[in-house]
Amino acid sequence: MAERRRKKKCPPEGAPEWMTTYGDMVTLLLTFFVMMYTTATVDGAKIKLILAAFNGLGLRSGGTTLQATGQLADMGNTVMSLPSSQAGRALDEARKKAVSMFQPEIKAKKVRVKEDERGLVISLAADAFFEPASAEVNIEESRDVLERVSNLLISLEEHKFRIEGHTDPNPTDPQGPWRTNWELSSARATNVLHYLVDFGVSEENFQVAGFADTVPIASNETEEGRSYNRRVDIIVLSEGHL
Repeated sequence: MAERRRKKKCPPEGAPEWMTTYGDMVTLLLTFFVMMYTTATVDGAKIKLILAAFNGLGLRSGGTTLQATGQLADMGNTVMSLPSSQAGRALDEARKKAVSMFQPEIKAKKVRVKEDERGLVISLAADAFFEPASAEVNIEESRDVLERVSNLLISLEEHKFRIEGHTDPNPTDPQGPWRTNWELSSARATNVLHYLVDFGVSEENFQVAGFADTVPIASNETEEGRSYNRRVDIIVLSEGHL
């Protein structure tokens, strides 16, 4: 009599139970390291939320177990205390404050606010603050703006600042007070510095430079482009440009 074939047991449907836990752990690890690589914009509260997700979870790293309440928590505290993270948040908050503070002038194209590799840049349109081919600040028109700039810089006293003068390529009058655009751009930056100091900003925190027409931000082929290039940049310097 033929031996009865044994009935094969079907495996349970769905993924094994351990797969769910493993998948959760991998997802949490991915999130944690992504956040570590973007520490310039991560605040302490977000790091604490991430660490809370690892509560009670032991992670193997090079033969060593990291516990959420021990070394892993210390790692999170280190990330939160990074100077670059704090500086990045401070500049971002300063940019938002400046945009709000100079909203009327931004709409009138007298002031521009941006962040670049140098730090937070507040650009003053030279045509609105100086007479043509002159380094004298039109203080009657610009006092209010310069006072607001001073108040912003005073609130960022832990930073260093730089004032950069820029011109278009049109030559100056060699017989006039400014032989070239180098002298004109430097004098404009220096005169802006004098007013900011008069309004309360510490002179020790500043650098001053004149770039003539060597750093344009628009085409010099049109008058509109040249007007953009005639400017004084007041910069809250990032750590890499101190």
